[in-house]
Amino acid sequence: VPGWLSPSRRRDFVTACREWAKPPAGMRATRMPTGGVMSVQTVCLGWHWLPYRYTRTAEDVDGAPVKPFPGWLADLGRRAIADAYDDPAAARQYQPDVALINFYDDTARMGMHADKEERSLAPVVSLSIGSSCVFRFGNSSTRNRPWTDVQLESGDLFVFGGPARLAHHGVPRTIPGTGDPEAGLEAGRLNITLRESGLT
Repeated sequence: VPGWLSPSRRRDFVTACREWAKPPAGMRATRMPTGGVMSVQTVCLGWHWLPYRYTRTAEDVDGAPVKPFPGWLADLGRRAIADAYDDPAAARQYQPDVALINFYDDTARMGMHADKEERSLAPVVSLSIGSSCVFRFGNSSTRNRPWTDVQLESGDLFVFGGPARLAHHGVPRTIPGTGDPEAGLEAGRLNITLRESGLT
């Protein structure tokens, strides 16, 4: 859904993300089990994501409890579902309890992966703020083709659920010089993804 977030909402998100990024349980570049470090920096709300599990504490940062998942963000997720699916009933059923906030600088990228740590297969709601990016959306069987490249711009909403819920996806590149000064983010990209963990 292009331009789904208004300029004022984008500004509010940038302000909120700057607060969420601060310690304790602040933003970090995740170390993978193979020893590599992701170029994307991440902070989590509700549940803390680790490859390939969720915890209630930021074990790989400072051990602090993860920041709470705010109710207003869940409400926004339900509105996103309603608008993307044109289905108020599906929106009412959506109960997101985890957010991953990823920050991409001009050189960061995200390899092809599927979001499989959640026990719930409710849709993933993805919001983009700041620099445009190439979002590669593939298939659920393999990280390889077929895939479709979509340019996501600041304010865009992308929802994937149903048969596409476990599709592999990634960000091969951001596009320098496409920041969103109106939102207070002149360079870099914020990606906020909402999910239902299915955990208790």
